[in-house]
Amino acid sequence: MRVLFISDLHLSAERPDKLALFYRLLQHSAGNVDALYILGDLFEYWVGDDDNEAPHPDIVSALADFTASSSALCFMRGNRDFLIGEDFAAATGSELLDDPTTIDIHGSPTLLLHGDLLCSKDLPYQELRRTVHNANWQEGVLSMTLSERRTLAEQMRVRSDNAKDAKDAYIMDVDENTVRQYMRDHGVLNLIHGHTHRPAVHEFVLDGTAARRYVLNDWYDRDGVLVCDAGGWRQLRVEAYLKQVAET
Repeated sequence: MRVLFISDLHLSAERPDKLALFYRLLQHSAGNVDALYILGDLFEYWVGDDDNEAPHPDIVSALADFTASSSALCFMRGNRDFLIGEDFAAATGSELLDDPTTIDIHGSPTLLLHGDLLCSKDLPYQELRRTVHNANWQEGVLSMTLSERRTLAEQMRVRSDNAKDAKDAYIMDVDENTVRQYMRDHGVLNLIHGHTHRPAVHEFVLDGTAARRYVLNDWYDRDGVLVCDAGGWRQLRVEAYLKQVAET
């Protein structure tokens, strides 16, 4: 059994190198992995399932080809693509996951999150998150024209970048007490998330037992994939993973 985890690719036409790398990852993994989990922010932004701005149609097509190979695709919405809906799931053959979701990996219950819920000290962000995840708010936004939604998305992105500049770094990172509480509540010793753009493997003791928190790479300056198979759990650059696949 081989399972892959990625997040925070922020794919757009402005970074064709990352688009090409993502397509290669899909092509070389199709039929060779049991499942690919995308834990949010696949896109720089997504303004609705009718969003046909390039390269979105090509990405949807590539994901559909991946699932046609018999590999499963599981998608968790992030803070940039929270408007992804059932039409996207149908077009790509993916399963939409709740945030958070618990899965089993080689007998180990593992908690998956996009990661922003863990940043509980950032109170203004958490208030914004509650707003944009409100069904009435989303319905109102989706009633706008595509042009209006794209303008809104750009405005929200600029406000987000400005807000980050005004905040201390620790506020935008996860809160360790929140991490521990989520893991206790869900009965897990392994947690995987993205969002913070601070890739690492954190090993700690949770109520007397060894636990791990895997933070996935973002794809802005670097890239990465978390591979879980018979060889264990390992975080790799995508090119390193593709080289391993080619050698096996």
